[in-house]
Amino acid sequence: MAIPMIDLFAGPGGLGEGFSSLRDEHGSQVFQSILSIERDEQAHKTLKLRAYLRKILNSDDKVPDVYVRYMREHSAEAFDKLISYRPQLWKAAGEEALKAELKEGDDTYVKIGMERLENWRSKYGVGPLVIIGGPPCQAYSLAGRSRRAHDETFEKDEKHTLYKCYLSFIQALKPDIFVMENVKGLLSATHEGQRMFSRIVGDMKASGYKIRSLVTDDPSSPRDFVVKAEKYGIPQMRHRVILLGIRDDLDLKTSILEERHEINLIEALAGIPNIRSSFSRRSREEETIGWAAYIDAAAKRIAETDEGKGLETAIARVLSSHPPQNNEGRSVTAECGPYDWWYRHRFGGKSVLTNHVTRSHLALDLDRYLFCAAYAEVKGTPPHLDDFPPTLLPKHRNVQGAEKGSFKFNDRFRVQVANRPSTTITSHIAKDGHYYIHPDPVQCRSLTVREAARLQTFPDDYLFEGNRTAQYTQVGNAVPPLLAQQIAQIVASCFDISATGFLDTLQSSKG
Repeated sequence: MAIPMIDLFAGPGGLGEGFSSLRDEHGSQVFQSILSIERDEQAHKTLKLRAYLRKILNSDDKVPDVYVRYMREHSAEAFDKLISYRPQLWKAAGEEALKAELKEGDDTYVKIGMERLENWRSKYGVGPLVIIGGPPCQAYSLAGRSRRAHDETFEKDEKHTLYKCYLSFIQALKPDIFVMENVKGLLSATHEGQRMFSRIVGDMKASGYKIRSLVTDDPSSPRDFVVKAEKYGIPQMRHRVILLGIRDDLDLKTSILEERHEINLIEALAGIPNIRSSFSRRSREEETIGWAAYIDAAAKRIAETDEGKGLETAIARVLSSHPPQNNEGRSVTAECGPYDWWYRHRFGGKSVLTNHVTRSHLALDLDRYLFCAAYAEVKGTPPHLDDFPPTLLPKHRNVQGAEKGSFKFNDRFRVQVANRPSTTITSHIAKDGHYYIHPDPVQCRSLTVREAARLQTFPDDYLFEGNRTAQYTQVGNAVPPLLAQQIAQIVASCFDISATGFLDTLQSSKG
């Protein structure tokens, strides 16, 4: 029988997906969610939809046509058909995935969690419990603290102490193991003069838990709790604090994550079809010229600058090839990507690629994106503003009037380098694409939601609900499911359960 699991501050479900996807040596599910909680409306819709699909697959082991149709159309009619396909399972998904806000001092959902656990144990018998999740990180992130450096209300922000909601579940339900994730900024964050990392760890220990590291058997400093995702087969340099808590009265042996072969961006994006950017706020001239002619002219302008010298090979590619127009529909068909281990056999090797629609970009930004991608393709490193042709410098007060070498935010435009893991996918990707420029100068655009999801190791059948801004935010806030699956393996081993993860299978297949 699977081990019951509760997922707090679940977001779109990345951490829960990694745990739920793990199978033991007999092919049985190791962990099963009995409760997940998320307050954001769109993230909750994603979470509930995934819970529904998971229940269908546990029953049928096949993606139904009605789900494929919804992936393709993402329409109200297709949605109605989908939820009427297995109404009892849709109802069960709604009972599992709750839209709710956890608040310090409110034990409403703690009581619900206790009821769910009692119901589970009355049906299947007494056994272990696992709690996972990551309290909101805005109060701890370096960027969030910088933005609110002069905000007098920041010290009173409830996000500083939302971890206490997580703590209340631990104290009441006494899980055998918990996994708590947060940003690396937690290590330096303070509140009321106290280091938040020390405060959180101290409260967890006082609640009866030993705190273990996932990267070393003998942690000697807070930094020993930072997991660098790129070391574990995740195509992204995502560094997060992750705490593994073991109840004091249990003699459970833990292990650490096994370092893996590095996966780069291009490997992660394999099979995704090329699509080109589009204009926003187009001038009459741009409308008259059209996209291809504008990009060709931009490439020639860059080639004529001093900074463009040496980029001829990349510029030539831009001039000789133009990808299809931006995908105006909801989905396209593409080859399966490297992380589609959940459903490769269920879709017969083909995937319906949702959430793969480009943003519209300002015309001058297209010039910048083209230059950045061409520069990185030729030189193997992303350019800074110091490397830009003067005509491409942004008209920003921190740039205009400043001399080269003294630009503030010198990496204001950041192209992702093809043969490296990407930089961290964060919720900032919802604001603009300047930090997430696609490495192909021919496509001349920022990453789509689906490409960001690939870098987070979500499988292609993971459909993100809401508008595109909401989709980007969900992806940026999530825990990579493939990293979560490896953590789930460690937790399973604590209970003497042998479980093979996707990367183990992939390594075995490659010999």
